[in-house]
Amino acid sequence: MIYSPLEQFEIKPLLIINNYLTLSLTNYTLYLIIVATIIISYIAIISNVTLKGSRWSVAIVSLYDTMHNLVISQIGRTGGTFFPLIFTIFNFIFVANLISMIPYSFAISAQIVPIVSFSISLWIGNVILGLYLHHWGFFALFVPSGTPLLLVPVLVLIEALSFSSRAISLGLRLSANILSGHLLMLILGSLILNLMSSSILGFVGGIIPIIAVVAITILEVGIAIIQAYVFSILLSSYIKDSVSLH
Repeated sequence: MIYSPLEQFEIKPLLIINNYLTLSLTNYTLYLIIVATIIISYIAIISNVTLKGSRWSVAIVSLYDTMHNLVISQIGRTGGTFFPLIFTIFNFIFVANLISMIPYSFAISAQIVPIVSFSISLWIGNVILGLYLHHWGFFALFVPSGTPLLLVPVLVLIEALSFSSRAISLGLRLSANILSGHLLMLILGSLILNLMSSSILGFVGGIIPIIAVVAITILEVGIAIIQAYVFSILLSSYIKDSVSLH
């Protein structure tokens, strides 16, 4: 049981087995398993869709089609190769963000170190992809066409810094938005609780702020979905740069 709202951001061990090896199951690992189980259920539903599918299966197929169109529009005809990666990452972030909105749950996306490490690994993969496809020609990405020779060193430095910042900004944007939204609801909820427990007048006056908190909660659910979509769009655009060099 969580005794403090801030515990949704703390990684705690749930099970520790000491033998020849130490096996530790944390709440972070538990929620990763939950998210992976839900995603596997997605795949099972898609693979069993028939012409007489249910509304749930139609929603899943619509999500599949939306992400497919996104990848093709961002990357181009070769985007189908990277669609399984983008679709899996979108579902992972999408499910993790929605689960974090459940009271007394754990916010995976708010963990800055794992999410930023994940974005760095994707960035390294993009660099390896670009070097594999274009070899040394990949570095032409840092020199825009038609650049005067005198400005090349300056532009190369600026483009290199901009390209390198993607490694951190991709995951930092996601974790910062989720963390700030949860902290906002935590602060407002704590203030309303203190107000309503102070007196009868405070209890009556706290009804209106509760409506605002409910509206903010609905907004945070929308932001949780949008952040997964934005992460997928940015990752697709970064892959496009590695594939097409523009």
